[in-house]
Amino acid sequence: MQILHIDTSIFGDASVSRTLSAAIAAELRDRYPDAGYVYRDLAAQPVAHMDAVIAAGFRPSGIEHFSAADKAEHALSETLVTELLTSDVIVLGVPMYNFSVPSQLKAWFDRLAQPGRTFQYTAAGPVGIAGDQQVIMASTRGGGYTSGPAAAMDFHETYTRAYFGFLGIKRFNILRAELLSKGPELRSQSIRAALDGVPDVVAALTAQGAV
Repeated sequence: MQILHIDTSIFGDASVSRTLSAAIAAELRDRYPDAGYVYRDLAAQPVAHMDAVIAAGFRPSGIEHFSAADKAEHALSETLVTELLTSDVIVLGVPMYNFSVPSQLKAWFDRLAQPGRTFQYTAAGPVGIAGDQQVIMASTRGGGYTSGPAAAMDFHETYTRAYFGFLGIKRFNILRAELLSKGPELRSQSIRAALDGVPDVVAALTAQGAV
């Protein structure tokens, strides 16, 4: 097994999404001690947002000449997509910021959506070809978005699931802690329930044939 662990929260040790993603990764590594492991902290070491030069590294463009810095960005794009394609399980720590994902995660997403590597164009439209990886999203939100009027404003879990689905990665599980800004009691209950759910979400990998 190869594990890819991504964190995105800007709040360091105070981050609940980091706590949850770390617990998931620890459970995986405990159950599968021979697993390979790659960790990226996209807040501490951000990936540059895509521009024309970066996109030219994996999409046709009119740009013909690249500086050493440009080539370094192209090499990073290749590293990032290779990490994804060679992983069996992707663990994501993703807080909700303003109803969606952190921009740091969006920058990573933009590097991975590469024609011919993770999706391809066909006569019937784009088709995902990234593989059959399993994604576990440690999702944290200050409010409640799983039901009720606020559910229409969830561009966080829905977007992340849709993005991986576009790449052809359909096995997507969520470990969620929400209501984190609704007082200390609800916050504590939500975090505890999410942490208690870590063994089950990891055990589901075997049931779904991920390992």
